[in-house]
Amino acid sequence: MSRFSRAFLAIAVFLFFIGSIALLHPPTRSYIDPWTGELFGEGGVEKELHNFPAIHGEAVHGGVIMSKLGNATAKAELGRATWKLLHTMTLRFPEEPTQDQRDALDSYFHLFSRLYPCGECAAEFQQLLRRYPPQTSSRRSAATWLCFVHNLVNERLGKPEFDCANLDATYDCGCGDDPSGASGSDSGAGDPMDLERDVGKDELTGVGMIKGGR
Repeated sequence: MSRFSRAFLAIAVFLFFIGSIALLHPPTRSYIDPWTGELFGEGGVEKELHNFPAIHGEAVHGGVIMSKLGNATAKAELGRATWKLLHTMTLRFPEEPTQDQRDALDSYFHLFSRLYPCGECAAEFQQLLRRYPPQTSSRRSAATWLCFVHNLVNERLGKPEFDCANLDATYDCGCGDDPSGASGSDSGAGDPMDLERDVGKDELTGVGMIKGGR
């Protein structure tokens, strides 16, 4: 066999070998992370997340992550938007939640206290969570608990106390299409969104929640 034939045969074998690898392990597209400039595969971050362990105590109940937020204007705007989000969320929470739903809300508030962009605000919120754990047994308890905590923050900042009985009017959750809500002139009798209905003094001060647990 001539030198040319041997070279041709070697190239053919090499190309066959490369083709076999490509067939068995097809290449995936890669993407550039705009923040780090690193490449990651077609599965992306979501593919890698499947290998992450379930959220556990350390992740949920760890310390504050963010640094101090020095811009007072940004802090005020962030606070207003955040209270609207949190109040609307509790006002949309199921009236009779499952244990999984209760655990999710509890974990959310604790994770929120770690990741809130204002570090000093997050530290204050973590102290409140330790003193007054989130109430998750119903929509009413969750919404009233959050209002109680909000008023504690208002008191510290020298702001007026918010009327917790009018939460649903102030933070309109868009619940008009919620089948759990009643309609008509006597809707307050069966509507769990009507927080003016039989809300006792203990509930508004947080005493009832602390004694009664979550």
